[in-house]
Amino acid sequence: MRSIWRTWRGLPRDLARDVALVLLADGIVGVSFGAITVSSGLPLWLPMLASLVVFAGASQFLFVGIIAAGGNPIAAVLAGLLVNARHVPFGFAVGDVLGSGWRRWAGTHLMIDESVAFALAQREYARRRTAYWACGAGLFVCWNLGVALGAFAGTAVSDTDVLGLDAAFPAVLFALVLPSLRERATGAAALAGVAIALATTPLLPTGLPVLLAVLALPVALLWRDRSKAETREETPCPRR
Repeated sequence: MRSIWRTWRGLPRDLARDVALVLLADGIVGVSFGAITVSSGLPLWLPMLASLVVFAGASQFLFVGIIAAGGNPIAAVLAGLLVNARHVPFGFAVGDVLGSGWRRWAGTHLMIDESVAFALAQREYARRRTAYWACGAGLFVCWNLGVALGAFAGTAVSDTDVLGLDAAFPAVLFALVLPSLRERATGAAALAGVAIALATTPLLPTGLPVLLAVLALPVALLWRDRSKAETREETPCPRR
């Protein structure tokens, strides 16, 4: 606890403000996740255990969304693993701030989009390390508190449609991927994945269309290669 407090005290004021806003937003999303999970008929302990052990909002939303819709648990787990596959390059990008021993294990568990983004935005190593640990540890606390609060509140909600909470799963997932859609290659792959999922939804059990949407990844690779080739052709050759 003292180590976390020292980390927060070492944050520059502007960085502390930005991290605090992210903690507040994610805490509110955590409340939504806990409430929807329990009010969908799943046990009270499930969202809290998942938040402690998994601590990955996108995969948690996807897993619970598939299960609540009657999907296969195996398909839900595979979908969550696919979403978390992005953590592999994350590890290479911020491996220098994780430390060693038990700190490396703890730092890996705190490796989420927000903590990695804040770390990579800093130029100095000390500031990058402080940003990573402050954001990761702060989000772990706020997310789990929010999920616990939402889970207990969800026991009093009999119908999520009344409050519009049933729309939170797709809305949050869309918000998570929205910044990436600015790239043409990613946008093309997303559209292809949506087409695949919509086409296979009437034919396959719940959860499998999401997994098949991964087949759209080659679209992104082909689009990116094509863009690079066009850039080379447009670039004038230097005169000797």
